[in-house]
Amino acid sequence: MQPLGQLLLGLVLVAAGRGAPHDSLACSQGLTCRLLDTDVLCGMEPPGAAPGLAVSRLQLEPALRCSGPAACSPCLEARLRLALLAGSGTAEPYLPVPSGIPRAEGGGEAGEWSAVGRITSYQPNVTGLLLLSGHTYTSSRCVVMEVQATLTAALPGRSLGWVTFRCFEAPLGSELHVIAYTSSHRRLSQRQRVPDCSWPIAQNAVPQCQAPRLQVSSGPKEVVVMVQGTAAGHSYTLRLYHNQSHGTSGTGHTVTANSPMNYSIPASEVLPCLCLQVWPETQDPLRTTLCPFAHDAEAWERLWAHSQLVLHTTGQALSCSLLSPCDLSAELVPCWQPVPAGPCQALPGLEQPAVRQGPQEFGGLQPHPNLCIQVWSGGQVQLTQCLRDRALPGHSDDLLLLEHGGNTSASLCALEWGACTPLSSFTSTGAGRPGLLEQELQRDVAEGQCRQIWHSENSSSIVLWACPLHKYLRTHWALVWMGVLLGVAGFLLLLLLKKENVKGWLKSLRTGYSSEGWVLSGVSGTESPPSGPLRGRRVLLLHAAEPVAEQVVCALMAALHPLGLAVAAAPGGGSGVATLGPLPWLHVQHHRALRDDDTIVFVLSPAAVAAAHRWDAEARAMSGAEDAEGVPSAWHGPGPRDVLTVAPCEAFAAALSCAMPALASGNGRYVVVRLEALVPAVPQSLQAAPAFALPSETGRFLWALAGPGQRQSRQLEPYVAAVAKGLQQALGE
Repeated sequence: MQPLGQLLLGLVLVAAGRGAPHDSLACSQGLTCRLLDTDVLCGMEPPGAAPGLAVSRLQLEPALRCSGPAACSPCLEARLRLALLAGSGTAEPYLPVPSGIPRAEGGGEAGEWSAVGRITSYQPNVTGLLLLSGHTYTSSRCVVMEVQATLTAALPGRSLGWVTFRCFEAPLGSELHVIAYTSSHRRLSQRQRVPDCSWPIAQNAVPQCQAPRLQVSSGPKEVVVMVQGTAAGHSYTLRLYHNQSHGTSGTGHTVTANSPMNYSIPASEVLPCLCLQVWPETQDPLRTTLCPFAHDAEAWERLWAHSQLVLHTTGQALSCSLLSPCDLSAELVPCWQPVPAGPCQALPGLEQPAVRQGPQEFGGLQPHPNLCIQVWSGGQVQLTQCLRDRALPGHSDDLLLLEHGGNTSASLCALEWGACTPLSSFTSTGAGRPGLLEQELQRDVAEGQCRQIWHSENSSSIVLWACPLHKYLRTHWALVWMGVLLGVAGFLLLLLLKKENVKGWLKSLRTGYSSEGWVLSGVSGTESPPSGPLRGRRVLLLHAAEPVAEQVVCALMAALHPLGLAVAAAPGGGSGVATLGPLPWLHVQHHRALRDDDTIVFVLSPAAVAAAHRWDAEARAMSGAEDAEGVPSAWHGPGPRDVLTVAPCEAFAAALSCAMPALASGNGRYVVVRLEALVPAVPQSLQAAPAFALPSETGRFLWALAGPGQRQSRQLEPYVAAVAKGLQQALGE
């Protein structure tokens, strides 16, 4: 074995200076040391030149090996205290221990042992080999170093100094087993765990401990999560989860990447409890956690839309469950709602905070069709669920009574409209004598006809009763229907007594022409005029009773109808003439046209001109009679009192008699049209009104009907040709 050991020692010495460039060795004063090799085969232990050195203590401390400001890796630094073996001056032979794979041997506190055993002969200097081996779960590494000590003042068993080796690298959080021994084969071993990212020094220096940063950017359709600050070449994990008080909802969604990335989340999945967490892929890493939507108003609206309130009536008491993806700070409030979609009266003493684990009861509250549960949060009702559509005992028209203190006769009140109304002031229909049902409701409670739906278990002694009101409401409605029938009977009797007056009244309703209709000559109609530029205006046509005039008037009415005009013609009038007679009807229409500022049009045909000339002659004769009596002879036209008498059938002459006083005084809107092919000039009695020859002056005529505001309106131009064409066809016939 001796030649083999010498050969190995030679190989080690030849390899001196081959140590890893990052490893370092330091010695205290009085010792000289150097690294021979930093990666030798563990278990091949070369014998030393002198067996006088021994390791008396082994100490491991965490350290960092750095290649840059933020590019460090964790390691363990080994500090070894060397001592001289006891028994100096004796020359016993040295018997080496057979070599082998080092085994872990405990050496007391901090790896110390008592120096006992071999005695070496006195030497001024001692040189020996020191071996260190570091073992992890997956790898091993052995280091050989040479140490020389000066023995001038050293005593056996006393410390010679310290040797510090820097360092054994290992993964974060892993365990390292270090064994130290010399050629004297005295061994010390110690186990030490490499710090993880919770070590403050490593958090800013080790890339694996530098947690990535998260930044969130919200858009209308999606939210983008940006992961920044990742170390090059190192993987990291991004996790999305719902943060809840009773634990996260599953593992959430995780994404693993090895470079900066952007991750998109649909806006429909963003809730207030959605949190983000990112960490590097190392053992026990630091994690960056961000919950950016806790105060997002849209996220809260989306959460309430995803939440559900479920009512349970399987047992004897009402309970409910609030189902939501996130924790909710809300309050459950039972309430009474007698009318669907109406106000809901909160029940006193039954509200309670909402929890998410299992159904919640309300102190034995009995189910009833009018009961609802509301979820209040932020001063608003977020969810409402009612029992109205379920088959439960009770009626929708039941009255809710509150009994306080146990004295039923004196403490009953009706819960309605946000208050508790004493029965002495309560009326079920909102009208009638207050306290009408006080004794009946007290008797129903005393006799057990009301159903108890809740009673308090504390000292307040509050009891809620649901009392039926349908029997009282039926009596009330019977009286109402009786009153209605009596009123109808009285009205019918009044109609029988006033039969003749009613007939006259109905006849008067049918008189006149409709302001929304238009009337053909001799025929009345109720058809509404179409929409046109002159919609809303009315025209009264006055013409003589001869065929050519009637044809022209009919054509003119048909042509004016598309402009939106309501037109009436005289003589004619349909049912109005049949009821009142031609002259009274004409008088009524003329008076109405003057009152409503309608346009009155004189259509001059040969018969109309003859009637006008006769009217002029009679007017001159009357004027001559006045001259004989000393009245000035100049003919000035008839005044308001110069109305001529006409025969009953001369309708056009009667129209002249109605119009002349107003025309002479400048009242009313009068227009004269003459058929230029038949009438060469306008009679003197009608020359005070603007006159137009048809069909050549059709455009000016239409602008006169439109009035001053639309005289030059271009909306009438498309209708001029159609009106002129209709008049030409009527004159041609």
